[in-house]
Amino acid sequence: MSEPRSKAEHTKAIRDLRRMVLVVNTRSRRGRHRYFETLRLLQAGGFRPLRTYAVMDPSRLPQIIEEALDLQPDLLAVGGGDGTLSEAVKHVAHRDVALGVLPLGTTNNFARSLGLPLDLAQAVKVFSRGKVADIDLGMAGDRPFANLASFGVSVEVAGTVRPWLKRILGRAAYPLTALTILPKHEPFRAYITVDGRRHELLTHQLNIANGRYHGGWQIASDISIDNRNLVAYQLGSGKRLRLLAETLVRAAGGRWRSLAGGPFVTGREMLLETEPPMAADVDGEVLLRTPMTIRAIPNGLRVMVPPSFVDT
Repeated sequence: MSEPRSKAEHTKAIRDLRRMVLVVNTRSRRGRHRYFETLRLLQAGGFRPLRTYAVMDPSRLPQIIEEALDLQPDLLAVGGGDGTLSEAVKHVAHRDVALGVLPLGTTNNFARSLGLPLDLAQAVKVFSRGKVADIDLGMAGDRPFANLASFGVSVEVAGTVRPWLKRILGRAAYPLTALTILPKHEPFRAYITVDGRRHELLTHQLNIANGRYHGGWQIASDISIDNRNLVAYQLGSGKRLRLLAETLVRAAGGRWRSLAGGPFVTGREMLLETEPPMAADVDGEVLLRTPMTIRAIPNGLRVMVPPSFVDT
């Protein structure tokens, strides 16, 4: 495999040659309604996609994304929710192609972590006015992820939240669904080992973040998706009322404290053990169980970002 281009060369190629492919999950919250609008916006910006894919069956996304990458585009533009983008991340990671994010989901955590505008027209303009950056890639075991690995209540929420509720309420559907599950949920004990130090906690919910947002709300003001570190944090403790209170506060305000002011564990690599063993929700997919090692891979993924994004 040849050496990848520099980010400056890659950015220039996208702006000058405009070799791109468009993939939109039309089963996502806004994908079906915004697909043709996306095409019009791309054409207005001077892009003529090598090929476009409107994906009605999300199970075909892996095959379609690989087919799109076989066309050797400089830019793979993907529209959908965080689950769709997470699937794209698995295929684009460590390749000489940039992922262009079209925020067409409910919470758009990945887009928010990249500092992208959530307005579709403005997001498309990033393709011609922005730059290529390389950001951290999370790895849960051997499973790449962009944003978050979570354990506890959220795993049940992911399997319970109703599509119609997401369509009506957007990101508020998640905390509301959590409140219906919490009364019967049992706390668990988690052990996080970082740099030889073992941290123990009792909680209903544990998150390990690569990105800066969860549920559409900011985790902390000084988290970055490009600082070579993961951040582990719990919601509440073993007490349901405390988790209930924190869920409502986060849903109402969306502002969390700085990493320096809260009970956060940070590090490039974390060994997570739980009692009892727990299923993991990794960017919306429940596939793995504890114990597991979770780590950050620096510069594992190329993305298109606004010029203001700080690329380290």
